[in-house]
Formats: sequence, structure tokens, C-alpha cells
Amino acid sequence: MRPSTWADRLVALLVRFVGLVILLATLVAAAASFLYNQAEDADLADRVAMQVNMRLRDHVAVLQGVRALYQSAPATHGPSIRAYIAALRPEERAPGMEGIGIAVAIRQGTPAAAEAMLRENYGREIKVWPATSQPVGFPIVLIEPYNPRRKNALGYDMYSEPVRREAMRRAWQTGVPAASGLVRLQQENGAAQKQSGFLVYLPIYAAGAPPVAGSTERPIEAFVYAPFRTTDLFTAVLGSQLATIRGVEIFAGDGPSAPLAFRHGTMGWDTHTEKLRVADRVWTMRISYGRQFERLGRPFGIFLFGLALALLATQLHRVQQRRVGAAQALAEQQARHAEDRELMIGEMAHRMKNALARISALARITLRESTSLEDFETRFDGRMRALSETKQMIVTGAVSSVELGRIVRRELEVAGWPAERIAALDGPDVRLDDESAQAISLAIHEFVTNSVKYGALSGTGDLAVDWRRDGDAIELSWVETGLAETPHIESESFGTRFIRTLIERQLKGSWTRAAADHRLSITLRWPAHAA
Repeated sequence: MRPSTWADRLVALLVRFVGLVILLATLVAAAASFLYNQAEDADLADRVAMQVNMRLRDHVAVLQGVRALYQSAPATHGPSIRAYIAALRPEERAPGMEGIGIAVAIRQGTPAAAEAMLRENYGREIKVWPATSQPVGFPIVLIEPYNPRRKNALGYDMYSEPVRREAMRRAWQTGVPAASGLVRLQQENGAAQKQSGFLVYLPIYAAGAPPVAGSTERPIEAFVYAPFRTTDLFTAVLGSQLATIRGVEIFAGDGPSAPLAFRHGTMGWDTHTEKLRVADRVWTMRISYGRQFERLGRPFGIFLFGLALALLATQLHRVQQRRVGAAQALAEQQARHAEDRELMIGEMAHRMKNALARISALARITLRESTSLEDFETRFDGRMRALSETKQMIVTGAVSSVELGRIVRRELEVAGWPAERIAALDGPDVRLDDESAQAISLAIHEFVTNSVKYGALSGTGDLAVDWRRDGDAIELSWVETGLAETPHIESESFGTRFIRTLIERQLKGSWTRAAADHRLSITLRWPAHAA
């Protein structure tokens, strides 16, 4: 394969640039489609809010007409208002409006005038209720169109309830229509399916009466009001549009933390928030159209099409890169193989040097200790076998370390120690690298050899071997008891000095021996990081 040329690089750069331009154009087109759909939904939501506001203003306009009729003929307000409301037919033309009512002002404890109006309007005795501590009251003396369910509201003093009273106070003080918060309408006591509701109040001031001295409030004669059932009202106002809306929520206040007045469907992620004007209060409407395909499908389709073009344009670049990359990878692989060979040769030379040095030292020490050629052969063969088996554990286990317990058990097994006692040996898992394993293996072999000749493994006495972790150190204990005679350890043989040197220099550890009362105790201790 020929190497990459300047022409190849220029073509690759050009292809990358074209692919990037296509991808950026695709992203711009997809974002424009998404924003257009979002603006379209926002416009639809704004139209719905405008429709709701217009309907609510129409309801307030009806109340203003009733107030004008009341003020024009106060002496005959009962029959004339009933006739006027009957002609309006609010139940048909304004579903959700629970009629139109009149609540007259009374001083507390003087309900006679209001009860007389109730008797005149409905031909039966109706009491003002409930008892209240407020200085004034506003019992309902008329609500039309009349039906059996609405009779539950007649005589009810709305000024006795805090939510209604707060709205009535605003209307009284400002002279403009005021809406209450969400309440349970008195008419709901006779309804099969109960709904939340609210009321809109319009004050009727006493004609020609000046303000009370020391007060900014004008003397009031009555309230014209309309109760609304929220579900019926907003279902009627939204009408057939509910079929095109995934979800809508209306809150009786400014923001979604206000009490929920109406809910239809489920809200999606594409929520639009609009403000509603309910008399003098601001309500919040949230609308979700759920048009996932229009909002996401088309932009996503545009994006996929552009991405496919960009991928097609960059395919040439990828083929070119594979060709150049293959050549570079081959060169790098050959370089790594060369480095690996040099490293392996160096490692083999280092290990052979160490092994030959150790074998040479063992040979010299064994030669000094031996009394004959046969004795040399026996000693040297045992020590070489200990080294060989340690190496064999590492090679056959395909690992870089040997477990301490395995070395101990192997040496005792060769010495003929009972299998059940070997199986009973217990200690923590201590891993030894190559150098440490060889040092420990030679030491254990030396202990076993001496014990077979003079100690517990010769048939006289008992042997106990264990190892443990002591903080940051490993401690191995070799204790022989009940020996035929107390060992003489005042002097060290060449082999003993060699083992001690291995422990101290190679393992950075220590070696202690003690002998007394037909007992021999040997303790090896070395740092755990050497294990």
C-alpha cells in the first residue's frame, strides 16, 4: 500500500467540509420546523384563552344588565328580574352559570325584611341562615331560573363564609365585578355529581346615599351575583376543541401552584401557559396539544435525511482513512513486535543470570556442608527440587505468584507427614512472587530436611506449623516439641546462614530460633508488601 499523499488529504478535508455543511443545514432546517410548530401551537393556545376570556366577559355583562334592571325599578325587582332571567335562558346559552341571584344587605339580627322578600318571591317561609358574628349579612333572596336543587341556596347568608366574604368586600370597595376563590356551592348539596365552583359579585349601592362618616365605603343595598360550576363552565366554553387538545388545566390563581379548578386529559411536555381574566382575578390555563409527529416527527425526519447525506458524503473519507490506518497499524505492529522481542530476550537473560547465580551459591554451600559425593548429591538434589517445584507451580498455574500454604503443604507431603494433618493446616491466603517464593521454599525445605534427620519428622516428637498476618507483616511459625534431645543451635551451618541471608536480604525480614526442654521454635517474619 502506498502512503497517503497530499491529494488524498485534500480530498478527505473537502469531504469533511461538505459533510459538515450538510449536517449544519439539516440542523437549521429541523430547528426551524420545530420552532414553527411551537409557534403554531402557541397561537392556538392564545386563541383558546381569548375565547374563554370573551365568554367570561359575556357572563359578567349579563350581571351588569340585571343590576341595571334592578336599579331602574327597585320596587318591582323580584318579578321583573325573574322575567328577564327567564328570557335570557342562561342554562342553555351559558352552561356552567348556576343562575343569577340577588343577595340583599341586612344588619345582623334583623332578617325580617329579607325573609319577607323570600316569601314574596317564592310563596313560602324561608329563614335566613346561618347565624354569624358579622355586623352585616347578605342572604340570598332570589336565584333564577329556579329549580329544586337551587332552593338549597335560598336564605343563605354568603357574607358568613370567608372566601365569599373576601370577594364581596372587594366588589363593595371597588364597585367592579369581583370573583371568589374556589368554594363548594350551596346548590351542590342536592347534586348527584358534585363539582367545585366560584362566584362573581357586582355591588348595588344604595341610591343617593353618601358614604358613612369615617369610611370610604358607600352604603350598599344588595349584590347581583352568579355562581359557576367549574367543570360545566369550561367544558361548555371549550366545546368541541377539547377533542383536539391532549390536556388542559385551569388554576384559580396566578400560576400552577394555585388551586386546580378544571382538568381534562393528560399534560404533555409541549405545555403552553395562558392567563385568564375572571372578573377582577387572574387565573392560569395550561394547554398541551400533544402533536408529537408535527412537533418532533417532521424535524426528526429532516434531521435523519440530512444525516444520511452527511454519512454518505463522509464514507469516502472513511475508506481513505482505513487504507492509511491499515498501513500505519502494520508499521506500528512490526515496531511493537521488535520491542517485545528485545524485552523478552532481556528478561530471559536477567532470569537466567539470577538462576545460575542462585544455583552456583547453592552448589558452593552444599559442597562445604557435604562429607562425601553421595552426601553432596542428596543435599544438592533436595534443594534444587525445592527451587524446581516452586518454578513449576508458577508455570503450570499460569500466574505470577504462589500461595504460601501450597509450598508448606508440598514440602511436608514429600517428607511423609500424615495427609490428615496436612489437610488441617490453616492460614490466610498469602501470595508470593517468584523471588520470594524461591526464598521461602528453600527455607521450608531446610526445616523439613533437618526435622527428618534430627527432629519431629524422624518419628520422635510433634510438629506444628502455622502462618498468619500481623498488621503489615507475615509471620510463619515452625515448632517442634517432644524431641529426643534439645537441639544445639549455638552455631549455624553454611546452609542455615544462606537461608537466613535469603530471608533478611531478599524478603527484608527476620529469622529467630529458640531451643529448650526438647523443643525447637523457628519464626520467620517479613513485610506483607514483599508477599
